[in-house]
Amino acid sequence: MNRGYCQIGLHNIFQSMKRKKKNQEITIEDISNTAPDLVSGDDNIVIDMKHIIKRYFIGQPNELEVLHGVDMQVRRGEFVAIVGQSGSGKSTLMNVIGALDRPTEGEYTLDGVDMFNAKDKDLSAIRCKKIGFVFQTYNLVARTSALKNVELPMLYAGLSGRTRSRKAKELLEMVDMAERMHHQPDELSGGQKQRVAIARAMANDPAIILADEPTGALDSHTGRLIMDIFHRLHEEQGKTIILITHSPELASECSRILTLKDGLFIDEKKGSGRNAVL
Repeated sequence: MNRGYCQIGLHNIFQSMKRKKKNQEITIEDISNTAPDLVSGDDNIVIDMKHIIKRYFIGQPNELEVLHGVDMQVRRGEFVAIVGQSGSGKSTLMNVIGALDRPTEGEYTLDGVDMFNAKDKDLSAIRCKKIGFVFQTYNLVARTSALKNVELPMLYAGLSGRTRSRKAKELLEMVDMAERMHHQPDELSGGQKQRVAIARAMANDPAIILADEPTGALDSHTGRLIMDIFHRLHEEQGKTIILITHSPELASECSRILTLKDGLFIDEKKGSGRNAVL
């Protein structure tokens, strides 16, 4: 289990947002209207990272630098794989990309927003509206139906109950889970949980999907089904997808493959896309 997601799980993010008063919630539109100085960049570049450094225990004798100056650009609609051995910094980088953690140094713009200088409330809004998270361990809320799990992001985005229910049912149908919508996580298989997690990630129609080892806990057949869903989201809806994986086979299915080692990218190559599995 990676440290970043253990520290800040999706459920904890939702609970933090729930404590905010409704009239204090920030939307992406609010960010654009009230903080125009945060918006900049090429419209075709959805992720723009320059010399990203991430340190922990800053100023202490046991200070640890995990990312050593990462440069990364992702264009709108790309399907990018990040590969690397355990300890290479993949999960730390994913935390920074997903606004779960701030970089210590560097420049980072996500979908036109300056993430380095954004306020915490703005980052919460970005996580809710702009990013869909898919975790290896699913991070579904226990004792809550698949339908209600998918509704959660929409609840904190302020959508009405009727709209939440309708959209959640449509998303569960999209991932072939309509017949299990009233089942709780402990009544679902691993593959079924991950399909619910993907539906939840799509709840607010995010610009970006971040998937951290989404097939790591699944058998090869079920993992294939999950990857097919990602391909459909990429091809049919034009979603920007960043996939962290240890699997060279899965990485080869992406349009671009970035290799991370010791906190730096050491290689970049073109993938075969979906042709790799045809």
